[in-house]
Amino acid sequence: MKYQSKKVAYLVLEDGSVFKGKAIGKIGTTTGEICFNTGMTGYQEIYTDPSYTGQIIINTTSHIGNYGVFEGDTESASIKFSGLVCKYFSPMYSRLDGTESLEDYFQKGGIVGISDVDTRQIVRHIRQTGAMNAIISSEIEDVEKLKTMIKEVPSMDGLELASRVTCESKYKLGESNTGFKVAVLDLGCKTGILDNFVDRNCQVTVYPARTTFEEIQKENPDGYFISNGPGDPAATKYAIETVRKILDSGKPTFGICLGHQIIALACDLRTFKMHHGHRGLNHPVKNLITGKSEITSQNHGFAVSMEDLKASSDIELTHINLNDQTVEGLRLKNKPVFSVQHHPEANPGPHDARYLFDLFIENLTKNK
Repeated sequence: MKYQSKKVAYLVLEDGSVFKGKAIGKIGTTTGEICFNTGMTGYQEIYTDPSYTGQIIINTTSHIGNYGVFEGDTESASIKFSGLVCKYFSPMYSRLDGTESLEDYFQKGGIVGISDVDTRQIVRHIRQTGAMNAIISSEIEDVEKLKTMIKEVPSMDGLELASRVTCESKYKLGESNTGFKVAVLDLGCKTGILDNFVDRNCQVTVYPARTTFEEIQKENPDGYFISNGPGDPAATKYAIETVRKILDSGKPTFGICLGHQIIALACDLRTFKMHHGHRGLNHPVKNLITGKSEITSQNHGFAVSMEDLKASSDIELTHINLNDQTVEGLRLKNKPVFSVQHHPEANPGPHDARYLFDLFIENLTKNK
């Protein structure tokens, strides 16, 4: 059903575009880089994904909130994104294991949003003009004031955010004294990724983003994982330095999303900010090693330079995006190191790429 809020809300884009709708969630004001996700399900997993820190999300599917909230669907301990833009917002839900409405969830999490706007129009505008900052307010009706406020919002280009969402101290998962010991550099890691390692009988130790290589290697892990996370990878200089040392160790290493970009930067490849990024559950990727195509879950606004990768004699392109031919995966030719831009854990999304976790286990086995 259509959300019945009578409170007016405004969405103002950095280029001056203004959209009027109805307030959802907390009455207030929020800012961030506006982006869109094309997934038709999995909104709770998206909202709790640390990679969305600092971003306002447009859900392109028409109805949001209709299946409520369930604790088991979270990808972190709290809501991470800055705000929501959607067409129809339902304060009611229908789901046997649902625990509360999305509206109540937003109220508790302090999330400001706007509904009853033409999301198709807004998404087409972003696709044409590119990613930009935005502001949503259900407490300020002075549009000119909102246009002034948005000028103070920092650009995602050059913004370091991983240190804001990483764990406060190291912790362990999985049964002790069984399987491989995997050290995770937490740049904003999703719960679903860690679950995939535990499901494969790994002993996982998760370290805060700024942990040094010297500290991590004290426990002599069998391999390393560099996680997903938010912000500009080139601004995460501390992680690049740590990953350089991890790669020098020669041990099996796996990276996803931001972790993929950090591995590339540690190998002296460049990254760049994309026009409007990839976010959704339906992005086609070709595995150049097997020749097979996969439907993947994605969430990123930066990518690795294809020019730099092709110029490298030490790195091989393994996956390519079939929509725009951007880099989706790479591996080092002389070390057991590989990474992918998409999310093989796929929470939410298709499971076509989960074999990549098994490939990492194979590398750990060979290196034992």
